[in-house]
Amino acid sequence: MSVCKNCSSTHIVKNGFVRKKQRYRCKECGFNFVEGDGRTSDAIAAKKAMLILLYSMGKISFNMLGKIFNMWPSQVYRWIVKEGKKLPEQSISGEIKEIEFDEMWHFIERKKTSFGSSKPLIAAQGKLWPGCSVIVMLQLSDDSMKS
Repeated sequence: MSVCKNCSSTHIVKNGFVRKKQRYRCKECGFNFVEGDGRTSDAIAAKKAMLILLYSMGKISFNMLGKIFNMWPSQVYRWIVKEGKKLPEQSISGEIKEIEFDEMWHFIERKKTSFGSSKPLIAAQGKLWPGCSVIVMLQLSDDSMKS
């Protein structure tokens, strides 16, 4: 027996043919649908699994995965986000005291020195709420004194 794809009801009736496939209509919500999904196959499922595996290992972007597998990067992104939402919520251990962030530079023709580690920064620490803190990095002004 078929089940409605919209509300999972079993109260459905046949409602003609579309693209040479039997169409059904749900009596509960009025949703029209056909059985199965012609957009998936074993080859697509294998490609999706390999994309998710490569992305989860890190060091590869959506754009690069799209080029490797001859797909749009936006489709790669949607598949990975959909699978990521199926994962259980991650918890952060209370034992973590500090986190390190690495800076990332994008080179076009030269390293920009207007901001970043090329100039000294001031770190101002504060408390947002119990258990959480914030650090704001401020750049020294040109007229400030340095000791």
